[in-house]
Parts: sequence; C-alpha cells; structure tokens
Amino acid sequence: GKDLRKKGINRIGNLLVPNKNYCEFEDWVSPLIEKMHEEQDEAAVEWAKRVVEQQASKSDDPLPPRFVWTPSKMIHRLGKEINNHDSVLYWAAVNGIPVFCPALTDGSVGDMLFFHNYKKPGFILDINEDIRKINDLAVQSHCTGQIILGGGLVKHHTCNANLMRNGADYSVYVTTAQEFDGSDSGASPDEAVSWGKIRITAKPVKVSCDASIAFPLIVSQTFAQNVDQWKEETKSCVCWAADLDNDAEATN
Repeated sequence: GKDLRKKGINRIGNLLVPNKNYCEFEDWVSPLIEKMHEEQDEAAVEWAKRVVEQQASKSDDPLPPRFVWTPSKMIHRLGKEINNHDSVLYWAAVNGIPVFCPALTDGSVGDMLFFHNYKKPGFILDINEDIRKINDLAVQSHCTGQIILGGGLVKHHTCNANLMRNGADYSVYVTTAQEFDGSDSGASPDEAVSWGKIRITAKPVKVSCDASIAFPLIVSQTFAQNVDQWKEETKSCVCWAADLDNDAEATN
C-alpha cells in the first residue's frame, strides 16, 4: 500500500488504477454535471410556470410531474455521452435498459458531485424515484430471475425489490462471501426465502466462486452459446403481468 501510494497508484481489489485516470475522468464528467445542473434548473423554471398557470385557472388536475435527476437517469446520460462501443453503460443507454445504483455517490462520481456542490449548490439526485422504478419493475413482471454477482448493497437492493412481489422465481448467487460471519453478502439463498425475497417454490443456487471467473462461463454456456436460437426460443415469452391479462381478454 505504501509503495503504491508513493507511485500515485490506487488499488481496487485486484485492479491498479493510476491517479491520472481520475484526473481524466474529472475533466470529462465535471462539465457534464454542470450541464445536467443547468438542465435541472431550466426544467424547474418551466415546472413552476405550469404550476402557476394551473393554479390561476383553478384547475383540479394533479400538479405536473417535476423533473429531477436520479442515479439511473444520470447513468443513462453517462452511457449516452461516453459514446464508446466497449462500454456496458453505452449499450444500456442505446437499448433503453435502466441501470440502478442507489450508492452512486460512493466513489469517484460522488467525489465529482462533492466538488461541484461547492462551486454550485443545488444539484438534486433523487434515490426515491429510483426505488419506485426498480420495485415497480419487479411487481409488474410476470416472472423474475436474479443473477447476483458479489454481495452487499447490490444483492440486498435486488432481493428487496423482489420482496415486493413475494419473491423471485429464479435466483443465482455468485460470490466468495461465506455465511459464518453473519453478513448479508455471505447469506445463503435460504435466508432470502425466509423473507419472501425468493419464492419457496424456487430452486436457487449459490456458486462459491470469483464472479469474474464464473459469470463469463455461465453466460458462454447459456444464452450466449447460440444467441439466434435463444432469441427464437424466447420471442414469445411474456415479460409483464399486464400482458397476461391482455392475452386472457383477447382469448375471451
């Protein structure tokens, strides 16, 4: 640790990241945060105008929704702006796949937000809107499956969303954490079953292995083994519970 510190190198688990990478990240993301803050303030002014107009007309309609940034919206914007085909966030943004991160401020992004807040206070990052989104995704799904790599907040946040629908139908944990210390990260699927985060009818699996080793193997031997065949087999699958109701109505 001391030698790395003297060389300006930071250790993240088994990765080494030089300080200059963080400097480059700051140069890229700081102007983007400033732009997002401007967009937030412009949207707030327009929202206030609409509220005043609505109140002046004595309308009984509900107030218009107010735009605020959330971690998932910010991540979408980062993926869009990075415009790099090697980026997972880029492809998530292109395909409209939400990426949730309730602890977005715990890391370099949080550092940038901290610095920005001294230059211009008032930037809002609403985690409440995101918890509604991820829980609604679970509740409205016909069937859910979760592949959880590692533990901690990521594991609990995903499991807790499934609690809102009486548990996930399928569940795979990939982690090196063990049960002996009583941690949530090391807890077995059976612990989640007791909460209703995994259904009692499910057959969950815990893989005790480094996720960077196990997950690529799992992917390569499942849907990625033959993507075209996987797409054909799943094209008629129902994702949302509402779609089942619509199909039933159409049949009747």
